[in-house]
Amino acid sequence: MQVGDRVRLLTGREEGIITRLLSDELVEVAIDNDFTIPVLRREVVVVAAEETKAFGERAGVMEAQKKAASTGAARAAKAAGVPEAPAAAPSAAPKTEGPAPIPAAKNAPTTVQKGLYLALTHQSPELLAVQLVNHTDRDVLFTFGEERQGQYRGLIAEKLAAKSASRPLGHWHLKDFDQWPAAVVQLLPFQLNGTTAYELLTKRLQFKAASFYTSRQPNVPVLQREAYLFQLDEKPAAPAAVAPEKLAETLQAQLSGNAPAKPAALAPPPQPAKAIVPPPHEVDLHLEALVPEGAEGLSNTAILKLQLDAFEDALSRALATNMHEIVFIHGSGNGTLRKELHKLLSRNRDIKFFEDSRKEKFGYGATLVRLK
Repeated sequence: MQVGDRVRLLTGREEGIITRLLSDELVEVAIDNDFTIPVLRREVVVVAAEETKAFGERAGVMEAQKKAASTGAARAAKAAGVPEAPAAAPSAAPKTEGPAPIPAAKNAPTTVQKGLYLALTHQSPELLAVQLVNHTDRDVLFTFGEERQGQYRGLIAEKLAAKSASRPLGHWHLKDFDQWPAAVVQLLPFQLNGTTAYELLTKRLQFKAASFYTSRQPNVPVLQREAYLFQLDEKPAAPAAVAPEKLAETLQAQLSGNAPAKPAALAPPPQPAKAIVPPPHEVDLHLEALVPEGAEGLSNTAILKLQLDAFEDALSRALATNMHEIVFIHGSGNGTLRKELHKLLSRNRDIKFFEDSRKEKFGYGATLVRLK
């Protein structure tokens, strides 16, 4: 069982996609209506491709998902102020297993040049899978990570063969677009027995609505389906090569410490690292505790965002300083803040578990979080 597998719940007929491996016994599953839930591994079973081939029960479901994905993307693009793309003519393409390409684009000529790309494809109307596409003639070593509020976390390091796509590196929800992390990718092309050495390429992508919805490509090479596509190598041409006659000289200078310093404009001096201060064991998220003065006139949405920002800051500092547990005091009220906190905690793979904290002291107004 791995991220991206389609599974069925043993206790019902619902199907979904595994978006996270929460622990050795727990996985996170996004049901087709994009509702994400944690499920025990023993309560789900992987849907085999042979099942669809034999019975064909999901052919109509996949067709509906494909249409809904196009409709959902168009609706979100319209909200972002992006002009609607012209509709494609219908096609009589045969049905295939898994998420099928858009029928009209199957035989459409591709305009995507050779290069390395980050692609996001619809798994359901609101759920996107993140993949790397290597549309070059060279193999690539890569790392993939996420950056949130200036904190980087590496997730995957693998090799990607030429003319191939990686397995899903993550799953993101369109409804959480404003909370998407920045994707950080490092790429090192290489060719066995080749005569050219390439420089390491690092790319950071922070998605914006206007550019995101205009990045749709109807027929992405290698994937052969519609995707939101972002080029990672800055130029369509091959990455900058190091001259063979200069390679040994450069490496020897670097190892001996005699390499010439880069100009300050290209390599500014590093800033001293700031010490991370651990949060208190009990973090009060009430508005009067976060903003003692000047909180008048804030809308309910602004207040909730302020509380969630304080929660994420405290949680990230607790994880960075290896705290074992932390208590968030959110109050009972109408339960909106508590519900949002529990939803975020259920998606965090660094959380061992969470529960209501000391009911005799807080009632249902606080949550205890145990960290791994």
